[in-house]
Amino acid sequence: MPRLSLFRSAIFTSLLLCFVTSSNADALKITSSPPGATVELDGITVGATPFEKDFPGGYFHRTHTALGQRLEHPMVARLSLPGFATREIALTVGPMNWIDLHGHNHGEYWLIKSGHFHADLELISAAFTGTVAAVSAAQPIAFQLELSLEEIVKRAKPAVVCLKGLNTIGSDFFVTETGVIATNAHVARGDSTLLAVLPSNAQLRARVVYIDADLDIALVKADPPSSGYVFPYLVLADVATVQQGESVLAVGNPGDAMLFSATKGIVSAIGKFSAFGPGTWIQTDAPINPGNSGGPLLNSRGQVVGLNTLKITKKNVTGIGFALSSTDLLTVLHRFYPDVSGTTVRASAESPADSTDTPAATTQLSETSTPAATFPVSSIPPDGYGQLTITSEPDAAEIYIDGKFHGNAPATLKLPAGPHAILLKSPGHPDFTRTLELPKSSKLNLKAIFDTPPRE
Repeated sequence: MPRLSLFRSAIFTSLLLCFVTSSNADALKITSSPPGATVELDGITVGATPFEKDFPGGYFHRTHTALGQRLEHPMVARLSLPGFATREIALTVGPMNWIDLHGHNHGEYWLIKSGHFHADLELISAAFTGTVAAVSAAQPIAFQLELSLEEIVKRAKPAVVCLKGLNTIGSDFFVTETGVIATNAHVARGDSTLLAVLPSNAQLRARVVYIDADLDIALVKADPPSSGYVFPYLVLADVATVQQGESVLAVGNPGDAMLFSATKGIVSAIGKFSAFGPGTWIQTDAPINPGNSGGPLLNSRGQVVGLNTLKITKKNVTGIGFALSSTDLLTVLHRFYPDVSGTTVRASAESPADSTDTPAATTQLSETSTPAATFPVSSIPPDGYGQLTITSEPDAAEIYIDGKFHGNAPATLKLPAGPHAILLKSPGHPDFTRTLELPKSSKLNLKAIFDTPPRE
């Protein structure tokens, strides 16, 4: 009797295995235009396009038995070809739970979405055009030109974007006047095209042109609404310019809230944080929520110091958010914009808020020059007024504007919009001189730090 039962059990097992769908293999095919692109699956080089490989049938459709082979992790293909922007393709959908007819859970699985994937590769020379504006800590800046919160938002908001995919929404910003957008990879991954919503409510088609394999950074290119259109864009500041305790502002699109909203905080810490991945991280208590991912973290001069990326969500934990530093973003951009070395500034001659219809001229400042402002300088004609608050270290410096005495620092002055020659005098110190462009209706802060005279 035991032998008969064993024989029946063997026959039953053999019959059962005959019905396992994974015994039939299905082919995965990946092609590209142009062909010849190197194909990586989950980081491993497996061939070149056109690429074809057989996988168990259970990788493409649900198996009928718990014994069938199932794909137990997501699968990503990465296509690279010299001279073309690298493309990343999410091949799978999931995770899904495998539950049999008896209600037993056999774990998670993923399914390959299609048997054939095709990618149209884009020339780097066509995708990455325009100018990236960056400021480096290597530049000797003897003063801090600070903006009011209202002015920071006014200048930055036109360059912030809301990116929408099939299953994602994120906050992003323009880094060139030609429509290159910086965002987090987890916002762009899985979609080849996205919908870019601008603060003006305009909706543009945007395509994913690059996803970094290691850093959570992606680059997206928006199609301009008309020929010759110039996108407003933001200036990037090296993380070496960031100080613990300084004020920062996050602009973005938090879920279930108004689009293009702003939150304020400070820099809590700066450094490596391997728990969240490679790169340099800026910890901040500025509220960061789902939907803020990829948005700019701005300093008091309106420069981007980081990409808002994530926050810690644990019981009894509040006010801990993280942004990938703009230095990491500059590292990625340097692959396509080799002139952005971190030692020169390329700043638009127009304010981002006003750059809409005409091409933006550029000004290059050398390492030994000191910019009058480290954000794109406005070229608004001198009509109307702006507000300038001047402070000094040490206090009580004499203020001369356009050759006229205006009292002692600190002082808040109402001045005609346009360029002004500023001179501050403090006994025992070299004179402090700057030429400053004051935009109409702006509120700017100028802090003059006098050099300490050398000891005799």
